[in-house]
Amino acid sequence: MKANTTPPPASNALFVSTHWSVVLSARARDSSRSTVALETLCRTYWYPLYAYLRRQGQLAHDAQDLTQGFFARLLQKDYLQAAAHEKGKFRTFLLMTLKRFVANEWDREHALKRGGFASVVAIDQEVAESRFAAEPSHNLQPDILFDREWARTLLEQAMAQLQKEYVASDRAKLFEYVQSCLAREESALPYAAIAARLNLTEPAVKMAVHRLRARYREILRTEIAHTVSAPKEIEEEIRHLFLAFGP
Repeated sequence: MKANTTPPPASNALFVSTHWSVVLSARARDSSRSTVALETLCRTYWYPLYAYLRRQGQLAHDAQDLTQGFFARLLQKDYLQAAAHEKGKFRTFLLMTLKRFVANEWDREHALKRGGFASVVAIDQEVAESRFAAEPSHNLQPDILFDREWARTLLEQAMAQLQKEYVASDRAKLFEYVQSCLAREESALPYAAIAARLNLTEPAVKMAVHRLRARYREILRTEIAHTVSAPKEIEEEIRHLFLAFGP
């Protein structure tokens, strides 16, 4: 019988080694891959949790202690046994588990002196507070703010990866001029102006922007794939997160 050499669908290919699927698959046993994957997710998504806690009324230092204490417990895998009982998204699991941590264990954990938690993720207090102060509405509900900051983090991760690729392929100057076209920002230069500055034709710039947008969408889907447990959840997560930017 002839071997089947047909490659898997692109949507399934994303899940060969995505972060959250690795954590879930190894949650019941010691796994260095699972630990590394979970640490990566924690380093990436600490700020949405911090912002949630601050909007809940926690003081800055308490929010930092809570975030560090929570991640310390999470990385000890105490909470991963419950992961199978949550929805498949890391976002949902993380927020629900944080709420339980705050409600049930914070008083006991906080018997330690302030700042006594081991540093699990790098939290720059000044940057965190500056970012939190810039939030557009202090009336935004904590859960909605969490989703909005989660979505914003995803977008930032995708943009950083995109820039890294352009720099690595000696297209840093092109990225500098066309990145504002990605979201059709008002500050974006007309294609003709970009073409003149880069010594390109206007059709070439249009094609560059088209490719930039296509690659950005691809990277964003991959970033989202890192935080869900099945390909079918990607589109649902995209719709949910972009609704967080609604009025």
